[in-house]
Amino acid sequence: MGTEAFMPKFELVPVAEAMLKSATGKRADIRREYMNYVASLTPGKAGRLRPTEGERVGAVSRRIGAAAKLVGKDVVIKRSGDEVYFWLRKEGRPTAPRRRGRPRRST
Repeated sequence: MGTEAFMPKFELVPVAEAMLKSATGKRADIRREYMNYVASLTPGKAGRLRPTEGERVGAVSRRIGAAAKLVGKDVVIKRSGDEVYFWLRKEGRPTAPRRRGRPRRST
């Protein structure tokens, strides 16, 4: 028998998968839940979340954004009062926000 029997098996995995599978505790459960919300989005459908008692709307939007990044989906997140809406960004749309204010003077 060679030394291969005693060597660990190495394989490369995406960072998102490693973070998801190695995380434990309440934060990991919340992250998995939000990733499921984002993963279940389909074109033409939007998700709506309302914060529970003690949660803030900003925290909900941040979690959606982080989950979308981990899942690898590009989502639009909008807040309306105490609700957060999110949907898949249409293909071909720019991801960077437009510049506000007066255009720069060309020289």
